[in-house]
Amino acid sequence: MTFTVTVKDEISKEELNAIENRYLLLGYIFINGKWTNNRLEIILENSSVARKLFKTLKYCYNKIAKITVRTQKKFKLKTVYILEVIDSDNTISEDLKNLILDDDESKASFIKGIFLATGSISNPSKGYHLEMLFDSEETKNIVKNILGEVNVNIKEIKREKKYMLYLKSGEEISDFIKLLGAVNSLFAYEDIRIYKDHKNMVNRLNNCEQANLEKVLKTSDEQVEMITFLKENDYYSLFDEKTCEVADLRLKYPEESYQVLADILSKEQEKKVTKSFINHHLRKIKDVYLKIINKNASNS
Repeated sequence: MTFTVTVKDEISKEELNAIENRYLLLGYIFINGKWTNNRLEIILENSSVARKLFKTLKYCYNKIAKITVRTQKKFKLKTVYILEVIDSDNTISEDLKNLILDDDESKASFIKGIFLATGSISNPSKGYHLEMLFDSEETKNIVKNILGEVNVNIKEIKREKKYMLYLKSGEEISDFIKLLGAVNSLFAYEDIRIYKDHKNMVNRLNNCEQANLEKVLKTSDEQVEMITFLKENDYYSLFDEKTCEVADLRLKYPEESYQVLADILSKEQEKKVTKSFINHHLRKIKDVYLKIINKNASNS
């Protein structure tokens, strides 16, 4: 079962009052309802949603829908549910025509119906993406305006002959699922999102540690090369005793950090030696080395 189906199943099984159910139904019909005079046809694939709409038509409009179940084998086997309703007194069509969404409750319920009709959410373990597709720009604009009124800042794009509203932020999708009232799906979504964010943070820290380690090793290799050159060419006499101690320590422990070198020297001398002390003398060695190299280069 996809995450989209899970969310839609939960919405369709949610206990709503008569007003909320009516607006949910109108939202669905607004997108997927097909009218032929006073005959309404709704085609859908989700059995839970079909059951929800059937009950809502009965209890909110006192209309019994004719249900036709078909099995289609195009590409893959799937079941299609067709609801047919005769709206002889035009109550449904008039409600849809004179639709008034004057509070957040009615707007949220209407959005639930729209999402049931055309929405999808990718599995959060694979990525963050929510979308709703519309056949006309006018319908897309109406839905976008309603979403804006309930503080959903949704993006839009045209895809071939369709118009898409979409979200790609995990946090925004989480807020949208909350708007849909799918609490269990929201918890599942957040669990996966927290796990992914934690995993990404650990990976970033590991990458930083690896980068720092590579930097330390590169620096220590350069220092060992400089110290070896100075020692083999009798330049040690240019340094005082402390600098020579640090130089010898670096040669003895070529892969250790400044802090570890400071700790070792502290134990050997039985007095506190800081990381800054190590850094200071290694910089002195580098300065002398560069001066000698530059001088040799200019004389050659």
